[in-house]
Amino acid sequence: MAIFTTRFMFFATIIFSLAVILGNKSVSAQCQGDVQGLMEQCARYVQKSGPKIQPSVGCCSIVKNVDLACVCGHITTEVENIISMEKAAFIAQACGKPLSHGTRCGSYVVP
Repeated sequence: MAIFTTRFMFFATIIFSLAVILGNKSVSAQCQGDVQGLMEQCARYVQKSGPKIQPSVGCCSIVKNVDLACVCGHITTEVENIISMEKAAFIAQACGKPLSHGTRCGSYVVP
């Protein structure tokens, strides 16, 4: 029962995250790259709970083709309540596309 509950919460978090980010049509319309694919492939790596883990090859292939600075400019408080911006910066770094020092991602500023 506990495993089912954990899996349900994981998928609910991903779906809610997608709805919040993709609901803001300006992100997909204004930012280059596959923003929907970014959330689908990378959501589990940026959840607030849990440790930082290395992203998958699929996640990194999407990260490399998305304008991360643009996406960062559209991060809302609702998104920050679900996603760790520190982990998002870690994923960008791990995928070989680090965010520049001083980049603002929501309220998070890349050190």
